[in-house]
Amino acid sequence: MEKIKFTLDTKENVEFYVLEQTKLGGNQYILVTDVPEGDGEALVLKEVTGPESKESVYEIVEDDTELSAVAAVFESLLEDVELT
Repeated sequence: MEKIKFTLDTKENVEFYVLEQTKLGGNQYILVTDVPEGDGEALVLKEVTGPESKESVYEIVEDDTELSAVAAVFESLLEDVELT
């Protein structure tokens, strides 16, 4: 499982494991977790990087409608994962 490092607005670094990625409605999303196995906290992140950027920028998906749609896609891609 790929582990990636994120730098928060506060300049603090955090690392997440990438479970899956998908594209929906022209937007790129990744599903990340804080633990490599077992039950952990999961986040759905949306890429908000501009076409000129050298680094990817992601934000947490907070809109309930968008989150439900993307979570359904991730659940179908990962048969043994239930997002709640």
